[in-house]
Formats: sequence, C-alpha cells, structure tokens
Amino acid sequence: MTSSNLAPPNSNQVHRRRGSSIGNIDLGDTSPALSTMKTSKAQRRKSSDRMAQLSEKTTTDSQLLRKFYLSYRELTYRQTWIQPLIVLVLSVFIYLISNPEGQIHQFLEVCILPSYKIPGTDQYGKGKYDFYFVFYYAIFFTFFREFCMCMILRPLAHYFKITKESRVKRFMEQTYAIIYFGAAGCFGLWIMSKLPLRWFQTTPLYETYPHKTHDFWFKIFYLGQAAFWVQQSVILVLGLEARRSDFVEFVFHHIITIALIWNSYRFHFTWMGLTIFVCMDISDFFLGMSKTLNYLNAPGGEAFFVFFVFVWIYLRHYINLKVLWSVLTEFRTVGQWELNWETQQYKCWISQPIVFFLIAALQLVNIYWLFLILRILYRYINVGEAKDERSDDEDEADDEADDEEDRSEKKNQ
Repeated sequence: MTSSNLAPPNSNQVHRRRGSSIGNIDLGDTSPALSTMKTSKAQRRKSSDRMAQLSEKTTTDSQLLRKFYLSYRELTYRQTWIQPLIVLVLSVFIYLISNPEGQIHQFLEVCILPSYKIPGTDQYGKGKYDFYFVFYYAIFFTFFREFCMCMILRPLAHYFKITKESRVKRFMEQTYAIIYFGAAGCFGLWIMSKLPLRWFQTTPLYETYPHKTHDFWFKIFYLGQAAFWVQQSVILVLGLEARRSDFVEFVFHHIITIALIWNSYRFHFTWMGLTIFVCMDISDFFLGMSKTLNYLNAPGGEAFFVFFVFVWIYLRHYINLKVLWSVLTEFRTVGQWELNWETQQYKCWISQPIVFFLIAALQLVNIYWLFLILRILYRYINVGEAKDERSDDEDEADDEADDEEDRSEKKNQ
C-alpha cells in the first residue's frame, strides 16, 4: 500500500507519491464537472477522426465550411465552457435588443432577473417564475465551473507539476470547491449578519415565521444555491459511474439537499435553510482546502486537516443537531402553530416530522462522512499512516484509463 503524506516527518520509508490520502478520499458534496468526467472510447475515436479530417487538404468551399464545423465541434469537446457561454450571451443579447413589451423579452427577464418585486419595498415574493431563474443560472454555473476548470485550474495543476490526468481532475474538482463554497459561505454569513441569526440562534427561526418575502440579496443567494445544486445533480446524472466508495450516500445527499431547498423555499422555512447552507458551505470550503493542501503535499497540511476536523464537527454536527433539536422543542412552542393555506402558515403537525426527517437524513450522511474522516485521523495519530479509502486497484485502473486518454490526446495534437 502507498503511504500518505500524512506520515510522520521522520519516517525513513520511501514511497512512490500517489497523492495524499485526504486528497484522494472519496467524500464530500462535489460532483464531477463535464471537463473531469471520463471520456468514452467512442468520444475519443470521434475526436481523432475530426483531427484527421482537419489535417486534410481543403480544395472547395464546402470542405472549408465543413472544417469550420469540425473545428467548432472539436473546440467545444475540449473547451466545455464555450457552449453554455454561447447560450448565456445570446440570451442576454436578445433580452437587451428585444421589445420590452414582447413575450420573448418578458420571458428572458424572469430568467435573468429575480421576479416578484413588491412595489414600494425592498422585498421580493415567490412564484413559478423562480423556477426559470434557477434553471437559467444552472446554465451559468455550468459555464462558470467549466471555465474555471479549463482556463484556470488545469493550468494551475500543471504549474504545480501535476501531470497524471486522474490527479489533475481531482485537483480541479477540489480547487473549484474551494472557490464556490468559500464565496457562498462568506455570502451566506453576510446575509445572516443582517438577520437575528448571529451565532446560529434557533429561536428566531420560528418567532417571525412564515418568511414569505426576502430582500434582493437573500433571494439571489437562495435561488443561486438552488441553481448550483440543480446543476450538480444534472452533471451527476449525466456521469453516473460509481467511482466513489460513498457513491450511494453521495446520491442520497443530493436528493435530500434538493428536497430541503425546494421545501424550505416553498413552505417559507428559508431562515432555517440559510442556517443549513452556511454550515455546509463553510465546512465544504475547509474540506476542499484540506484535500488540496494534502494533495499538493503542502507544508502544514496535517495541522490544517486536524483543524478542519473540528470545523466539520462543529458546523455539520453540533450546529445541525442544534437545529434538529429545535425542531423537536421550539418548532411547536415558538411562533404560530397552525395550518392555514390562505395565510401560507405551514408550521404545523404535518410539517414538523417532514422537516425533522429531511434534516436528520442529511445528518446521517454527514455522520457517515465523519466516520471516514475520523478513520483517517486515527490512522495518522495511532499508526502514522492515513490510508486512502480507495483501493490500489481502483487507482491503477484510473491511471491506465488516463494513460490511454493521454495517448489519444497526444496522437490528436
């Protein structure tokens, strides 16, 4: 077995570096990107065919046009951010030049901008047009993620001398998690600071319920999070290959997350949803940092991992269990307790077990991931080794597939 870079500094053993155990451990919330999903033999064969046709001599206009088409196909195959960018640019362009009274303009407006502004206030309501906003920004997150992967993170991986394609992809996925969850965590904390939710208090979650309206930034944050998780889920469905040791738990986590987002937004438990989002995003940021530092064999990676464990336990377990306990104790006793469809009052005997079940289900997945994390910590403290959760056979299979892909890439170039 290959030793982790978490081994004690005075170890005299020499091992082939395969990347750190934390860098490779298959846990967390991040799905693969389009640019990090494995390509099939058919896709690589088509790419080779396109490159061969592009190298042929052009003698007619029709052949030249075909080369333009093949160039576009090959470029978008390699640079997966281009097609979603085209959709975004075209939609914004049409929105800007179209008649404000026309149906096309109005449709694009509800996709690009938040809907249901309440006149005379800074508040926004909720409605069916929010679905259009979410799906539009799922396209935006597809572009943003693929652009980061192809244009920023892949060159960064090469800068750090990471050459094996499987490791480049892991580095890209983890570093993107740092970017997104770091930004989302800070955004969520800023919104929380404007509400009576500092230090994750639970009583305000129920005192002013229902939370039917929100200001511009709260709505952008919440629907943006929904768009991010929809995009993640779509990519997960497109790349259904059980590569992770926790694949079932991973899929279950995505299902529960989407259910929590929709139910909390539809039934006005958004302050509770904000609390959960912040806990998850900040802990995911530290997870991504820890995995990346250890994968790069950076100084202080071991100490950061220990710090991350405390952050994870505090946010994903202590705070989440605190919210879960409040569902049992304060949900009924604080604020209104009734079912009234006309006033949209849903804090009642029906919603209480549903809310409890969804948060508890999320907590179960987090507990499983905590078990994996603590196992790594135990191995480092007691054994001096933090073994990868994946088998050597899996890594070797990945590397063989990547070698084949690398040979195909070199042949095309």
